[in-house]
Amino acid sequence: MTDTKYIFVTGGVVSSLGKGIVSASLGKLLQARGYKVTIQKFDPYINIDPGTLNPYEHGECYVTVDGHEADLDLGHYERFLNAQTTRANNITTGRIYQSVIDKERRGDYLGKTVQIIPHITDEIKRNVKLLGTKNRFDFVITEIGGTVGDIESLPFIESVRQLKWELGKNCLCVHLTYVPYIAAAKEYKTKPTQHSVKQLQELGIQPDILVLRTEKLLSNDIVRKVALFCNVSEDAVVQSVDVPTIYEVPLVLQRQQMDVTVLKKVGLEVGPTPELKPWKEFLDRKVNATETVTIGLVGKYVELQDAYKSIDESLLQAATYNNRKLDLRLIHSEKINNTNAPELLSGMDGIVIAPGFGHRGIDGKFAAIKYARENDKPLLGICLGMQCMVIEFARDVLGLENANSTEMDRNTPYKVIDLMEEQKNVTNMGGSMRLGAYECVLKKDSKAYQAYKKENIQERHRHRFEFNNEYKEQFEAAGMKFTGVNPETGLAEVAEIPELKWFVGVQYHPEYNSTVVCPNPLFVDFVRAAIENK
Repeated sequence: MTDTKYIFVTGGVVSSLGKGIVSASLGKLLQARGYKVTIQKFDPYINIDPGTLNPYEHGECYVTVDGHEADLDLGHYERFLNAQTTRANNITTGRIYQSVIDKERRGDYLGKTVQIIPHITDEIKRNVKLLGTKNRFDFVITEIGGTVGDIESLPFIESVRQLKWELGKNCLCVHLTYVPYIAAAKEYKTKPTQHSVKQLQELGIQPDILVLRTEKLLSNDIVRKVALFCNVSEDAVVQSVDVPTIYEVPLVLQRQQMDVTVLKKVGLEVGPTPELKPWKEFLDRKVNATETVTIGLVGKYVELQDAYKSIDESLLQAATYNNRKLDLRLIHSEKINNTNAPELLSGMDGIVIAPGFGHRGIDGKFAAIKYARENDKPLLGICLGMQCMVIEFARDVLGLENANSTEMDRNTPYKVIDLMEEQKNVTNMGGSMRLGAYECVLKKDSKAYQAYKKENIQERHRHRFEFNNEYKEQFEAAGMKFTGVNPETGLAEVAEIPELKWFVGVQYHPEYNSTVVCPNPLFVDFVRAAIENK
């Protein structure tokens, strides 16, 4: 295949319809047919990236292998495609404007007046086509954040309009809308979809495929009506009906031959329908599991659905591959203490201490760790979770009263967690942490090695503080071993207490490397230990 095909996914009516899941599912179907596929997300906010955004504003911040802080949809893309994304897969309005302004300051525009059209739209188009030309992908799927009609999305929509003309048959627009059910009238209403498509048409784009988000299957009459009023062929109207898990969406779209429609519209051979065997085996395991494993997730953002999205999905995948249903209990770290910890945690088979930043809720994490350590309950600490394990051990086992991280207390007498050396002169918050994939060497007699079954691993990071190696001998003499180390810096990556069943903290984020067909081994082994503990 010589020419890269570009597919744009837009949304209308309301936000949060699942453009990311539809994009990832379509990508999965095309990938299963042997095509090289990537997906990118365009976010219309002016932040350079979501790295400085509060989880209450934006949910989880996802980190790519090359150290880019990205939108959480990139996690869905990686989990579905089992392929890594990079900085090029997530572009914001802020990045586009920053690039254009930098060029203007350098004189690249030769004194011309810099405008939305053509300069901003040209920069957007350049970023769209960059993935296809640089990496030679067969399909580049681009999800446009927000909904049609948003002021901040207009430059992206205009860029799509231009590309549809420039690329011709090599470009498609998939439009996702909502078909609401009006209980009083006892019927589904297509008018919001019609208005959404009309708005897109007014901006110069005729959608090639419509995806209707709906609670229940729509009748053929409704599909025909939508096709007629929106200038779309009936076979190009696809229903995205509510399903028990997002991992069923590719199969829902495949049954309606969405991938076949795409291939026909871009002039490619259809070929046989892929079996998606590993994917279906995963779903079969999930559906057929009869026993349950109960995991408690302790964090300060548990009331937010997407704050720990990658951890939630990693635990689900690990439970599925252990032939268990996941019962995930969310425990707010501000609402747990040494007094109520037994009541809140005794029913858990395993406990996860979530990552994060700042002092809020940290005492609750100490209480959960202390309970797990003293009651030999399987525990996994991630990033700040691992640091909290170190601080709790320093205070309660080593007797280092008021031991802390300098993130929480600059004047602590025992800096067991301290700012990384390369971070001490950093003043710019955005993208300045230790970010992306780094090497780690595991000791062969460790729980981590038992999980990964290899000595050299590579995992992703997002932190500014680290274990202070000055205390290493003291900790190891008392029973906490540092079984994973970065070979270049000596940074402690993994902390364990070998005498306990499964008590492991990691400075990195294993959740970023867990996919549907290739779950992260650390989560799989943690859930296995939790099941044995049950």
